[in-house]
Amino acid sequence: MPEPDFRNYHVTEQMAGGKLMSALRQWRPDESWSQVKRAIHNRHVQVNGNLCTDETRPLKAGDVVKVWKEPRSGPARADDVRIQYLDAHLLVVEKPAGVTTLRHSEERHWPERRRQFQPTLDELIRQILTRKMRSQGRASRGRRPEPPSIRPVHRLDRDTSGLMVFARTAEAERRLVQMFRKHDLRRVYLAIVHGRAEAQTIESHLVRDRGDGLRGSTADPGEGQRAVTHVRPLEYLEGYTLVECTLQTGRTHQIRIHLSEAGHMVCGEKVYVRRLHGKPVKDRSGAPRQALHAAELGFVHPVTGRQMDFEMPLPDDLRRLLDQLRHPHDLGKTHP
Repeated sequence: MPEPDFRNYHVTEQMAGGKLMSALRQWRPDESWSQVKRAIHNRHVQVNGNLCTDETRPLKAGDVVKVWKEPRSGPARADDVRIQYLDAHLLVVEKPAGVTTLRHSEERHWPERRRQFQPTLDELIRQILTRKMRSQGRASRGRRPEPPSIRPVHRLDRDTSGLMVFARTAEAERRLVQMFRKHDLRRVYLAIVHGRAEAQTIESHLVRDRGDGLRGSTADPGEGQRAVTHVRPLEYLEGYTLVECTLQTGRTHQIRIHLSEAGHMVCGEKVYVRRLHGKPVKDRSGAPRQALHAAELGFVHPVTGRQMDFEMPLPDDLRRLLDQLRHPHDLGKTHP
């Protein structure tokens, strides 16, 4: 079996408060201080999934530090985000994988320089809109324009790509939140999963802790939130399936949990890798990240009442994964 591309290290209570560089030296005693420092500065290290190039970063108990063989790509930029639709009330964007929707509460005190190493989607969108204002001459000469108002109404996981809608006014935010609460939007995802997945509707009640510390389904009546996912196979591969998942409800990690519990873990999944009390599924797919993509988004415009429908094709990294899984016997072959 090939050697993994990364290694994970877990910060214990005893190590809490220490600096990243010191922890890495403790975990990797065969490497010199200069080698460890170089690995951090050359983008080989992530903390809790975020790229970290600051060797003095303090660590907390429970943090997960990942060291990659190859350097990670740089932080997302405004140019990586495409706006599909924009008006005075809302905007629809194509979110790239590897960027969080919003900054976590413990990160809001970060200085500007540190934020630039790991910008969030809402920050990138504000940069794009500010740039548009300047190009349209709406910023006063010599004065910095007020940051555009962006109001998130839902989220996508960091490693999930796809379509998202943001409100631009309080009224649009209120109505969109209400629509999400009532599940009045059409949301369709594409996923590449393990095994041969058949057409099915998965319904369960999801709780924060299914019994092993992970979110999941409960058998206790009256517990949890009802969650319904409609699954349709689009293409069968050797040991894998490309599926379409339509959300009837929209709970946290719903698709990832439902597919895993059904025995069809999403390729590249790092959290929901086993059923309750079951053995972890070994992922040999070679997925560069969790193979989940929000491909379609449809809703009634909260102000104009017009039907809005958007589509986004699979991004390049997942298309390459699909191609590899379609031709597994070609891997490692050389061509003249």
